[in-house]
Amino acid sequence: MNPYEIRKLFPILDQEVNDQPLVYLDSAATSQKPSAVIQSIEDYYRGYNSNVHRGVHTLGTKATDAYEGAREKARKFINASLMEEVIFTRGTTTSLNIVAKSYGGANLSEGDEIVISYMEHHSNIIPWQQIAKQTGAVLKYVPLQLDGTISIDDVKATITDATKIVSIMHVSNVLGVINPVKEIAQIAHSHGAIMVVDGAQSTPHLKVDVQDLDCDFFAFSGHKMVGPTGIGVLYGKKEHLEKMEPVEFGGEMIDFVGLYESTWKELPWKFEGGTPIIAGAIGLGAAIDFLTEIGLDNIEAHEHHLAAYALEKMAEIEGLMIYGPLDPMKRAGVITFNIADVHPHDLATVLDMDGIAIRAGHHCAQPLMKWLDVSATARASFYLYNTEEDIDKLVQGLVKTKEYFSNVL
Repeated sequence: MNPYEIRKLFPILDQEVNDQPLVYLDSAATSQKPSAVIQSIEDYYRGYNSNVHRGVHTLGTKATDAYEGAREKARKFINASLMEEVIFTRGTTTSLNIVAKSYGGANLSEGDEIVISYMEHHSNIIPWQQIAKQTGAVLKYVPLQLDGTISIDDVKATITDATKIVSIMHVSNVLGVINPVKEIAQIAHSHGAIMVVDGAQSTPHLKVDVQDLDCDFFAFSGHKMVGPTGIGVLYGKKEHLEKMEPVEFGGEMIDFVGLYESTWKELPWKFEGGTPIIAGAIGLGAAIDFLTEIGLDNIEAHEHHLAAYALEKMAEIEGLMIYGPLDPMKRAGVITFNIADVHPHDLATVLDMDGIAIRAGHHCAQPLMKWLDVSATARASFYLYNTEEDIDKLVQGLVKTKEYFSNVL
């Protein structure tokens, strides 16, 4: 793949920020959108805007076909076995909350264990904290190795026969670590627990096969994979979803409504109350088409190359600390770092003056920041449209910023 040709397909990248060419290195927060995705949403609103599943008129039929067509594309993209196992949600956060509230609320009791890790995003911590409080379950954490990776031995030591739910992110949004979720799922199942995977940072970058992973639930967001904001997917094994109760009630998700009792539609629609995110789903379908044409294997290889290149260049900067494994094959295209005596927010502000967009803060991972013994970090994240030239500009900007603050101090 040629990232220089690919970036031409993203109109936002052809601009200047603060009189400098834009270098966008914040795709872990949200990716940019290609013209094909933008056009798919415009086509819907201009050509066949209508509600789905309700009207029998031409526009309604066309919208329904596009909406359900996107579901089938999502099914194939993650290799779910059934369309009924693919639920459209607002994103990873909503998906994880559904699992915690619906499955967790019905299956957890006092003394049961929920196992997560120190590296989890807040979206994979807070729902479990809340359901633990409601049910009396116990929240446990898998410890991390010194390089931020998860050891299978530690997983085996943490999960017990009292464990009912294990929920781990596939790829860390801070450390870039690719976690062994398939092996963790095997351990969880051997103790009778279910496996939940936060796939927000893996689905855009790695080929995902939920049947091979044998996870019980898998969540991801469209906006991190060149799709629109406000749309995501919850995959769940049919055997679980059929037993779970919806967490939102209203139109679309009902079969029959009486004065005092109601019944729900079959899967997947019983979890999609109200007018669904039609344009978002259509845009997600276009994003899946786009990524599939390029190839997830090609994207993964490109990001490993960029990570290796960046790690080598950044290691030459004195006083720069990189968090997570230094082996590029053990991480995705995310590098989180700090420069001695320079606050990450100051660093990001100075880089922005040169048109370089990175992330600074706790990255919705405050427990991990505490484990790292820092209050905040800077983060550069790469995607299919980034180039070695982008990394060169980042390194130049880091050196320039370090020298500036050295002179100030």
